[in-house]
Amino acid sequence: MTKHNDSIAPPQDDPKVVQLGDGGIPNELPQHTTLLDRHGTIERNASLLLVFSFLVVTIGGIVEIAPLFWLENTIEDVEGVRPYSPLELTGRDIYIREGCYVCHSQMIRPMRDEVERYGHYSLAAESMYDHPFQWGSKRTGPDLARVGGRYSDEWHVDHFINPQSVVPESIMPKYDYLLRTSIDAEYIEDLLQTHAFVGVPYTDEMIDTAAADFRVQVDPFGDWDGLLERYPGAQVRNFDGQPQLTEMDALIAYLQMLGTTVDFSTFIADASR
Repeated sequence: MTKHNDSIAPPQDDPKVVQLGDGGIPNELPQHTTLLDRHGTIERNASLLLVFSFLVVTIGGIVEIAPLFWLENTIEDVEGVRPYSPLELTGRDIYIREGCYVCHSQMIRPMRDEVERYGHYSLAAESMYDHPFQWGSKRTGPDLARVGGRYSDEWHVDHFINPQSVVPESIMPKYDYLLRTSIDAEYIEDLLQTHAFVGVPYTDEMIDTAAADFRVQVDPFGDWDGLLERYPGAQVRNFDGQPQLTEMDALIAYLQMLGTTVDFSTFIADASR
């Protein structure tokens, strides 16, 4: 048996306890509450709740946005990052057109499991010329931010023709028609001008030579010295092995450059820039 403590007053004799009803059932809530317990008043008043919500969002927004006014640049200047070549840019448009971004992200988060699987975490500078960016949040397939150079051109061709031939468990549809669809440089100058309009640093020379650069990137026997001067590190070869220039060429050229512009063996993050 527990011993009754006479020093503790019964609830009905405690002046801080409210009695409910005639039966004298004690209510354990005190008559007075602290300021933090008065949220019920705000929750029951829609106008008051709206005012306080606006104040919280305003303060949070100022805390996040105000420091940006004291930064010289919100995107770190990283050596090697360049605009897409005309053929790569065309391949990127095909990538978007076919909805590849729905199943593949292009953003490696700074977490151990992602860095060990995909490579160095993504830098903001790597997406500075993307309109729109292809970060994504869905990974039905693997992340592609560092896919450049991981597979041969032949592997990519086989993968697009019949994904299950190289990845048996893949649910990716076939894109064999890309190999049969020829492309030309009819609108490539307009495409570069449009990207220049939104801030991509395409020069007048790049725009004027866009059609020639578009064609020479798949011709290893062509005069592509100028292409490499304008787009350092651009890969020149027949990507799909076909005599004609196809959408497969453009898409593989785009994929093969992803993640290859920055030399991470020499990269040092500098938060002061």
